[in-house]
Amino acid sequence: MTEELFTLSPSGWLLACICALVVGMSKAGLPGLGSVAVPLMAMLFPPTWSSGILLPLLVAGDFIGVFHFNRHAHWPTLLRLLPTAFCGIVLGFFLMRHLLAGDFERANHIIKLSIGLLILALLLLNLAKDSLLKCDWERLPHAVNWALAVFFGLLAGITTQVANAAGPIILIYLLSMRLPKERFIGTSAWYFCILNCSKLPFMVGLGSINWHSLYFNLKLLPILLAGALLAVFISARMKEKHFSKLVFGLTLIAAVKLLLG
Repeated sequence: MTEELFTLSPSGWLLACICALVVGMSKAGLPGLGSVAVPLMAMLFPPTWSSGILLPLLVAGDFIGVFHFNRHAHWPTLLRLLPTAFCGIVLGFFLMRHLLAGDFERANHIIKLSIGLLILALLLLNLAKDSLLKCDWERLPHAVNWALAVFFGLLAGITTQVANAAGPIILIYLLSMRLPKERFIGTSAWYFCILNCSKLPFMVGLGSINWHSLYFNLKLLPILLAGALLAVFISARMKEKHFSKLVFGLTLIAAVKLLLG
C-alpha cells in the first residue's frame, strides 16, 4: 500500500469517520454496530486490504472494552475457544496469501463478494439467534460441547482473518453459555481483544498494515473515542429493539452494495 491510497475525497473521509465512529460505539455498549464497519471499509479501500486497515481501529476499541470489563472474564470459556480460533486465523492467512499470489483484480473481486456474502449469512444467523439460543449447550454431553467450541472457534478464526466478521458467531456461542451479564461482557471483550491482537502480525505479513495505514488509523483515533462516548449516551436512551433494527438495515444495505459493486 502506498501513501496515495489514503488520499481520500471529502466523501471518502466522511465514510472513514463513520467507520471509526461505529467501531468505537460497538466496543462501548452497542456491539451490533461492529458489523456495519466491515462492508463500509471494503467499499472505501480494495477489499484485499480493507480488513487490515480496519484491524488497528478494532484493537484500539478492544482496549477500551477490556479496560472497562476486564474483571468479569470467564477464562474457562476463553481457553476452550481460543486454540481453534488461532488455527482458523492461520488457515485464513494462507487463504488470503493464496488469493493475493494471483491476479490482484481477481483477488479483490473474490474477497469483495466473500465479504458481502459473509455479512448476509451472518445477518441470517442473527435472525435465527432466538431459535439457536433455546438450546442450553452447557447441558449437552461434554464431547458435544467441546465439538461445538471447536466448530465455532475455527469458524470465527477464519472469518475474522478474512473479513473481521467473527462477532455474531462468537456472541451467539457466548449467549448460549448462559453467562451472567458481567461475565458475558468481560469474556467477549477479552476474546476479541486477544483475537484481534493475534491477527496483527499476519496482516503485516500480507502487506495490509504498514506505516501509511497506521498513520491513517491514528487520524481516526479521536473519532473512535468520540464513538465510545456516544455509545454510552445512546445505550442509556434508545430501546434495544429499535436500535437492532436500525443496525440490521444499515448492514444489509452495505452488504448488498458490496455485492452489486
